Amino acid sequence: MANTHATEGHSLLTVGEVAARSGVAPSALRFYEDKGLIRSHRSAGNQRRYPREVLRRVAVIKVAQRLGIPLATIAKVLHGLPEHRTPTAADWRRLSAQWKRELDARIDCLTKLRDQLDQCIGCGCLSLRECPLRNPGDRLGAYGPGARLFDPD
Repeated sequence: MANTHATEGHSLLTVGEVAARSGVAPSALRFYEDKGLIRSHRSAGNQRRYPREVLRRVAVIKVAQRLGIPLATIAKVLHGLPEHRTPTAADWRRLSAQWKRELDARIDCLTKLRDQLDQCIGCGCLSLRECPLRNPGDRLGAYGPGARLFDPD
């Protein structure tokens, strides 16, 4: 690996090396750093240098994003991990158990929505007042006129 530097016994990687190894664009790495998801050190020339542990953190971030976990939730979880070590299998089990509950709830919601969509397509009414998909029991009517978000729960 080119341009790997050692400081205090730790291998440090350039932003380009982290990007190449993780498949994440340098701009995304800077964004993650700005959001506090990852950290870098500055070289004497003020260039970013990342500890090798950042590769695992970036992998966790990418998996979580692919699952639809918001960055704010990812940040909260990552802040609970020690900064100067690679997340372990035990860390991942704890994170994934929490995210699994969120995914299960989202899957349940999407399954219900899908099933209601089939019924709505079969019905064809799309009544704003009575449609079980858009406005079950005319719940939104109580909020008055104007656009409203539909909460499937």
